[in-house]
Amino acid sequence: MWPSVTEVLWLLGAAFVAGALNAVAGGGSFLTLPALVWTGVPPVVANATGTVALLPGYMASVWGQRQDVQAPPGLGLGLRAVALLSLLGGALGAILLLLTPNATFSRIVPWLLLVATALFAFGPRLRQWASGTTGTEGHAAHWRVGAGLLAVGVYGGYFNGGLGILLLAFWSLCGAMSLHQMNALKNLVSALLAAIAVAVYAAGGVVQWPQALFMMLAATAGGYVGARLVRRIPPSWLRLGIVLTGLVMAALFFARA
Repeated sequence: MWPSVTEVLWLLGAAFVAGALNAVAGGGSFLTLPALVWTGVPPVVANATGTVALLPGYMASVWGQRQDVQAPPGLGLGLRAVALLSLLGGALGAILLLLTPNATFSRIVPWLLLVATALFAFGPRLRQWASGTTGTEGHAAHWRVGAGLLAVGVYGGYFNGGLGILLLAFWSLCGAMSLHQMNALKNLVSALLAAIAVAVYAAGGVVQWPQALFMMLAATAGGYVGARLVRRIPPSWLRLGIVLTGLVMAALFFARA
């Protein structure tokens, strides 16, 4: 079902700003999910459709940092294992979303938004704490790293808000030291999670393709503009704006519940 002209303009604007946010700091899903819900799309379908819309941005980020994509020495896992665990976790999370009734997801969404907002707000401290708790050798047990990555993957496949901060903290906890390497690996895992989740969502028939396709174009354009403007906006302003957006969206969803 095609949306009205007003809804199209609303969704285009939300997707454009979301793409720009993801390019400079993250938090784009704080806009795409509420925008879709407020145009009448059921919450589970809105979450799936928003993930489809933001997928090209994740893939572009991986391509842009492809030279830095490699598993940190302290991770204890190769890129193949990282990719497989990410895909498995993402698939499990996406299947869990398909099994969640819309009414249940509507009650969960504001809490997920609060968690994602908290992850974003305290991201720098979380990464600092994770780095401080890393052992002197910088290595973590392989099974713990694998289990942790699988859990993060399930979260990302179910609801990817705050995923980037969670992944950066996880890499720090596992002994990674290079921020460029950590960020590139974060982008790779985010793209894999989004790709497998989109495949599961599509198979489950919960994607609103008309909305997804034009939002995808707007998000890609927003990502380009955001990348061009990133150096002109103070990072503290960006972080504050995204945190306030997350809190407002969570409050509105609590009011709807």
